[in-house]
Amino acid sequence: MNVFYVLNGKKLKKYFFIAIALIFSIGIIYAERDNITVFAPQQPAAIYSVPTDKKVVALTFDISWGDKRIEPILEVLKEKKVTQATFFLSAPWSQSHPELVNKIKEAGFEIGSHGHKHDFYTKMTDEEIRKQISTAHTILSGITGQEPNLIRMPNGDFDKRVLRIAEELKYKVIQWDTDSLDWMNIGTDKIINRVVTRSHPGDIILLHASDTVLQTHEALPVIIDQLRGNGYDFVNVSQLISQSDTSGKTVQVKPEPLQGDLTASAS
Repeated sequence: MNVFYVLNGKKLKKYFFIAIALIFSIGIIYAERDNITVFAPQQPAAIYSVPTDKKVVALTFDISWGDKRIEPILEVLKEKKVTQATFFLSAPWSQSHPELVNKIKEAGFEIGSHGHKHDFYTKMTDEEIRKQISTAHTILSGITGQEPNLIRMPNGDFDKRVLRIAEELKYKVIQWDTDSLDWMNIGTDKIINRVVTRSHPGDIILLHASDTVLQTHEALPVIIDQLRGNGYDFVNVSQLISQSDTSGKTVQVKPEPLQGDLTASAS
């Protein structure tokens, strides 16, 4: 017995467009496979900035070695009456310079972790990552008497595993939207221009206070004055995060190239 299937023209057209849509979606996913974001609901994410209408920004300073730059920077912040900023300190530096750590603390600034060994955490095993974060936590807690809960990974380097382990250890991973490039010593005027022209409400600004960074303390007074002139106030990272719910912010698996922490000497 012969059986004939008669397809309605409208149904055939509907199935055709569904097939085209599926093929198109698969093509996009394949083409963008290297740019798939880490974020999904219930998954940890790094914070680059905070969505807010308030004109607030967070100045952040990474330190991993040297003792010549931090005090001039602290003096500028004091003179300009900036009472809120966040310093990300490496554990070995903190062990070598506890008196400078205490000066940062006594000035009222927030202290976050910059990890222990200044290396690429994405190349480490899960246990090595956990050990690096935990070791830095123990050292910083012992020196400051406070337990940090913010971390900026050495080299700005992270992936899904690093984010997951950091969250398990009760840390938020902090990146930045505005990179001053002060670590490249590109010139005071260029540092000022980069920061002032790129800053936006809820921005996290990357600066450094290690000895290789020669121009930050010279650019900082102008940066502060110009941002204030544009209506901005300064908060620390924790205060910035409290401005808004950051749970919906997507982040890339790998940070963009030429970020501010690409060499050990820069931080």
